[in-house]
Amino acid sequence: MRTTPAQLLDQAWRALGGDPADRAHITLTGPDHTFSSALPVTALAQASIGAVVLAARELGAARGTSFPAPPVLDSRAAAVAIGSDRHLRLAGEPLVSMHTLSRFHRSADGWVRLHGNYPHHRAAAFAALGVDSVDAAVDALTRLTGTEIEELLAAHGALGFAVREPAAWTAHPQGASIAAAPLLELTRTAAGEPWSPTADPAPAAGVRILDLTRVLAGPTGTRTLAHLGADVLRVDPPHLRENPGEYWDNAFGKRSTLLDLRDRTDRARFDELLAGAHVLITGYRTDAMAALGLDQDTLAARHPGLITAAFNAWGPGPWVNRRGFDSLVQGACGIARIEAGERPEPGALPTQALDRATGYLLAAAVLRALTLRLADRRGSRIDLALARTAHWLIGAHAPGEPEIAQPYDPAPYLATTETAVGSLTHALPPFELPGLPAAWARPPTPWGSDEPVWRTA
Repeated sequence: MRTTPAQLLDQAWRALGGDPADRAHITLTGPDHTFSSALPVTALAQASIGAVVLAARELGAARGTSFPAPPVLDSRAAAVAIGSDRHLRLAGEPLVSMHTLSRFHRSADGWVRLHGNYPHHRAAAFAALGVDSVDAAVDALTRLTGTEIEELLAAHGALGFAVREPAAWTAHPQGASIAAAPLLELTRTAAGEPWSPTADPAPAAGVRILDLTRVLAGPTGTRTLAHLGADVLRVDPPHLRENPGEYWDNAFGKRSTLLDLRDRTDRARFDELLAGAHVLITGYRTDAMAALGLDQDTLAARHPGLITAAFNAWGPGPWVNRRGFDSLVQGACGIARIEAGERPEPGALPTQALDRATGYLLAAAVLRALTLRLADRRGSRIDLALARTAHWLIGAHAPGEPEIAQPYDPAPYLATTETAVGSLTHALPPFELPGLPAAWARPPTPWGSDEPVWRTA
């Protein structure tokens, strides 16, 4: 029997350490199926976003906001939000696209999934395979097994993983590590200075968040926290540009600055920002953060009271420091085989649901940590991973009961905003709470265009 949105939300809220009685404080509405999928993507969308609603309501109530009625979360609003890149338009034209390398390819013993949307990842894949074109790469892949491709690409900093059956993933050391791990972890750390929220009724008003994330999962979480009132400053290295579609879809409500943390001057400016931050969110590999002295253990010792949230593709286990994206996790963990059904070629989820759901869980965890900090001044360490979210989704699978999308009009859940690059049609925030506008209070600013300072008002 298919797992319902309410059941998945209960699981998420328990993982966050929330009071089970809080589940009465949200109303889930809308059609059961908004996507066509073998897995319950609609339920995943409502549950992960619903966790944000419960956590935001909890924080708002702790700050004195009254809620005359439970907030409502419609499955159609959740579906548009979790698939927001599919609705993004600049002057009527789509912004998000995939490179031809970023798809399933034949290997000597099955299928692999590669990712080459960024030039440096394509260059690394070509170098690993000893080729100079996509066609030559595709040919080279057919002469290697999936495992050989994984190891070869990983050694060159490229991205590609074998497509596995769910049972094969469970038997893999990385899959076994994820099966033994919780959906997410929220661990309390040392106490710091008191946090004095502003009079603004938005739940996260007055919270300063440093956002060291890219692509979809982290930016989804931080655009949500920005809508809830936080001052979110995204920090990118100047040499690592973001793809326009991914950037503009997730930049609402936030600011964007460029700092090279390997440069002494830029690092000093970053450390000044960090000293004034309440939350630091990172989406880079664990070893990369440790090399910069920004691993969570170091941060907890140096900045008592700081809330740190870190996520990666694979979570704890032998692949903890491997690069990864939503589509690659789908292939490696068995989702691509589940979505294929009886077809020989792999399938895919109808949207980047692992990224988005992980991003919403991240936002919910940060909000819960802020509520806890109000009471005892203690910081928190939050750990998530796309593979953990994938394991959660697979656990909700009911074989033989695929979702068939019920048609609906997405227009009520979209808006058009004038930006520095033109008219941008985009998804609206999927929920409403007292004290919040229907859309983000600030339009997105161009990538890297803001000064590395906190807002004063």
